[in-house]
Amino acid sequence: MSKQVCELCPHQCVLATDDVGFCHARKNQDDVIVSSNYGKISSLALDPIEKKPLRHFFPGSKILSVGSFGCNLRCPFCQNYEISMADEDQLRTRLVSPEELIRLGVELKQQGNIGIAYTYNEPLVGYEYVRDCAVIAKKNNLKNVLVTNGYFCETPLRAILPQIDALNIDLKAFTQQFYSKLKGDLETVKKTIKLAVEYAHVEVTTLIIPGENDSKEEIQNLAIWLSSVSKDIPLHLTRFFPMYQMTDCEPTDIASIKCLAEIAREYLHFVYVGNF
Repeated sequence: MSKQVCELCPHQCVLATDDVGFCHARKNQDDVIVSSNYGKISSLALDPIEKKPLRHFFPGSKILSVGSFGCNLRCPFCQNYEISMADEDQLRTRLVSPEELIRLGVELKQQGNIGIAYTYNEPLVGYEYVRDCAVIAKKNNLKNVLVTNGYFCETPLRAILPQIDALNIDLKAFTQQFYSKLKGDLETVKKTIKLAVEYAHVEVTTLIIPGENDSKEEIQNLAIWLSSVSKDIPLHLTRFFPMYQMTDCEPTDIASIKCLAEIAREYLHFVYVGNF
């Protein structure tokens, strides 16, 4: 038995047999890197598409949202930390095959469902499940939506993006200093956004955290860069609430978010505020 490298994201975890990666969702099984959360579903709900959030992709429709466990970032403000930061043995999950998930998605068309949203935790740490579901969904005229942190390598992204119809990508901040705290990399996420717009509809979300990523200069720089990709990419500036390891902080001031949104609107055609 030998060590293997997981080449899905920039962490490039080197795993001995039965070792689990940084994301808690990938492991070395018999010298092959596999998704240990394959089909293990922790969350399943029929959501308004606007909750993803997507404002310019089939507005008014609903989408079947599915989540598992694991994430390849370490955000101390994570809104879904119960599943994203969990190990497999810390959660109760239900095994749902790709065929079963898509069958449910088709049944829910009569309730306004347009497809499958891979969300709640970081979906791409379960890359193989998303890929397999997405292929079957396409064959059944269902849309595939990916809600992701964007911290992944180009080769696997290019392989899966032809199956994806829309993405909401978290742009956590616009400084490497901030991303370093999360064990991530700003340039990688920027590359993901630029790559994704070649294949699918893209919207971007930034959670505004007081004293962390809420300066006017930072949001201006973020908006300028995003406009260089496309002025038509919708940007969602959302309100932070105390959560996970940041329960001693105050919620973001609403007036502050509205001010930052006005700055972003100088460069982008569509800027939305949320979590009010």
